[in-house]
Formats: sequence, structure tokens, C-alpha cells
Amino acid sequence: MNCLLCPRQCGVDRAKSATGFCNAGVIPRVFRYGPHFGEEPPVSGERGSGTVFFSHCTMRCCYCQNHPWSQSNRGEDMDVPRLAKIFKTLAEQGCHNWNLVSPTPWLPQIREALATAKTTRLPIVFNTSGYERADTLAEYADLADVALCDLRYASNATARAASEAPDYVGVSRAALSWFWKNLGPLQEDADGIATRGVIVRILILPGHAREAADNLRWIAKNLGTDVHISLMAQYTPAHRAASLDVWNRGINADEYALATDALESLGFENGWVQEHTPQRHETLLGEDMKPGHGTAGGNG
Repeated sequence: MNCLLCPRQCGVDRAKSATGFCNAGVIPRVFRYGPHFGEEPPVSGERGSGTVFFSHCTMRCCYCQNHPWSQSNRGEDMDVPRLAKIFKTLAEQGCHNWNLVSPTPWLPQIREALATAKTTRLPIVFNTSGYERADTLAEYADLADVALCDLRYASNATARAASEAPDYVGVSRAALSWFWKNLGPLQEDADGIATRGVIVRILILPGHAREAADNLRWIAKNLGTDVHISLMAQYTPAHRAASLDVWNRGINADEYALATDALESLGFENGWVQEHTPQRHETLLGEDMKPGHGTAGGNG
């Protein structure tokens, strides 16, 4: 079957050993898995998010902290029965959810594994760069209870240069619109754990903070200000970025202020903001919150 899962629609027959842009084969490859405590608080909770870091990626970000497995394809091949055991193990460890990091190349196998996991179903977190086909999201809607979705760029030129994704803006905004229409605002159980809904991650990028502000304006206009926003100041020049102008530094105070001022002026009240300090403490919009928020994806 020709692979059309991601927006690139390479059309290769992976069952016959052909590979497309992401270089994924037919057997799922996993770099690591386990309880993860660095996500947004409603995702990690006290017992951790049952996170599976899948190898291969549909983008090639020059600053990706996960490049050993997202771009260099490191990891261990896990057939469907082994993947099912992983999901069962995470449930038995008491994780609040199953957190699928960059799952798109493996969606058919993930669905099959979850169907045979023989364990109580946990909420499924679809953890994505935002570079997704809305048609694919609709086909695999059963694999997304909570969307942890990046909105990275507001310029296709930037997306092309930094991630080799020249159509990112329209594609990611369509994907986020699909998530919002079908999952809606974040819902939490009595313990404050996310059970359904959308969290949008916006990573402030050096030299491109205006794009973070532009995306916030787009969200406010098209989805509204009830969306939970996770505004991140944690950019680090990893991978190839260390040798590239602009990308080889962290964000500065002016860039941070530009993004946070936009967030405040637009009236967003739900979510989290990382402070621009070496300790990267965070504040909950509108109230105090304990520090500790990170991201499974980091830069990438």
C-alpha cells in the first residue's frame, strides 16, 4: 500500500522495503518509552505520562534535540505484539495516559497494537509537530483524545529553511483546526488530568519571535482564546543549529517579551508560560504554579 500518511504523501510501498522522506519501514521503531514527568501538568500528573518516543519524523528541524532517533533513525524495531506489551506495561505502571510522540509513520501499527494490548484503555495523547494531514487525523481519530500540538512557524520560508517543510503553515493550521473542532477545549478529571481536548505548544525561536506572535493572533482569530497555550522559552541550539547563523543562540529578552506581550494582549488565560531564566521556572496564566514543565519534544 502506498504511504500517504503525512503531508508529504510520498506514495512509497513501505511493505516492499521502499522508504520515503521519513525513512520509516514497516516495523515500528521505538527509541525509548516509560513514565515521563516533563510534560504540561495535566498530561504528566503525579504518576507520569506513558510516553513512547517513536523513531523517524516527517520534518528535519535543524535544531532538533531528538535528532538521533528522529533523523538518524536510532531505536529498536518493535513488532505489533511487542508494541502492545509496551502499552500494557505503561498502564500497569500507573501512567495517566499513552503519549505518542511523533506517531504518524506508525499509525496503522499503533492502532493494531492498542487493540491487542489487553489492558484498560488510557486516554491517548497525540504529541505532534503539527505537520499532519487532516484527512489522516480523521482516519485515526480514535488515537487522539488529547492533542499536544505544536504551531511552530507562521512563514513557509522559515519552515522550509529550518525544517524542510515548505507547506508547514497551511498544513499545520488545518491540522490544529481539525483537532480543535473534534476535541475542543481541554477537559480534566477530578485529579486535574487531561482526558480530552487541545494544548497548543508555541516554541519561541531565535530571530523568529514575530512568528510566535503571528500564530497567537491566528489562534485568537480562528479558534478563540479558550485554547490552552503552552508558550515555551526553552529553545537550545542543538544538532545542526549550533553552526547556523541566527539558530546558534537562545532567544533574547526582546524576543521573549514580544511573544509574551502578544499572549497577554490577545486575552489568552489558559495555559503555561516558561519564564526566560536559566532555571526556566514557569507560571500558570492567572495563578501560581509549581515549576517543572518541560516537553517531550524539546526543540523538534
